[in-house]
Amino acid sequence: MPLLPSSILLISNANPTDSSLLSSYSHARLRHMKGDGDHKRRRNGEGEDMPPSHPSVELTLGLSCSRSPPSPPPSSQTPAAAQPPPRPGFSVFHGASFSNGVAPSPRFGGTRTRRNPTQGPKDGSKGELVQPAFAWSTDRRATVHSLAHLRSHGIREIRGVVQCKRCEASREIKYDLLAKFDEVGGFIRAKKHLMHDRAPPEWTCPVLPGCDACGQPNCMRPVMAQKKRDINWLFLLLGQTLGICNLDQLKYFCKHTKNHRTGAKDRLLYLTYLGLCKQLDPAGPFDPLCH
Repeated sequence: MPLLPSSILLISNANPTDSSLLSSYSHARLRHMKGDGDHKRRRNGEGEDMPPSHPSVELTLGLSCSRSPPSPPPSSQTPAAAQPPPRPGFSVFHGASFSNGVAPSPRFGGTRTRRNPTQGPKDGSKGELVQPAFAWSTDRRATVHSLAHLRSHGIREIRGVVQCKRCEASREIKYDLLAKFDEVGGFIRAKKHLMHDRAPPEWTCPVLPGCDACGQPNCMRPVMAQKKRDINWLFLLLGQTLGICNLDQLKYFCKHTKNHRTGAKDRLLYLTYLGLCKQLDPAGPFDPLCH
């Protein structure tokens, strides 16, 4: 018997259950073979067509195509209704539980946690009560006593230490409480409507006292405490030298007095000046929101 083509052998060894695949392939192969047979048809001496040279091939194909797929085994359970597949790109969630461990995006209805807008202190490890560093300071951070309290306790002078930036000589300076506060308050009353919630140049670049040791003018800088809780806020206010404070120190004051502290230095300096004046004279015109 002549050898069968490799494609026919693959079909004869294929799984008989896949009838659709065998039928389609068999019909296509038969048409191809019949087409080849038309070109290679042989006739005998009497002019009659001779039978095909490979009868076993057509027999094999016929058997493969005649088989029907086996019926599935009976099942006692009724098949459930087909569920439509889930739509891709969206995660179904109920409440706080999410499918596939994916959090909902705000674009598809999720929620976004906002930051706490409170301007007060957020560090729970530091309490608001501290040991007063000066007689005019309270036990609250960045807070001084009012004028009425200081006068009732006989406090008339505010003291502080300054140091020369050139020769580093230091000395103590005393300010008259009432006279200096009237000077600061009068300046605010006269120019508050021109400040536009920003510290003027007189506060951002303060004029410092001159040094008696070396004779250098504008060089006696107030000595700042290492701890921000020990800063002599009232002494800096009366001398109008709060402008020497850095941004971190001004933020400290605004933080513990519950003021907005996310701004430029001139705005924080403005809030510090008016905040201290408001502590000394709560009834005075020192509200930063009023002009």
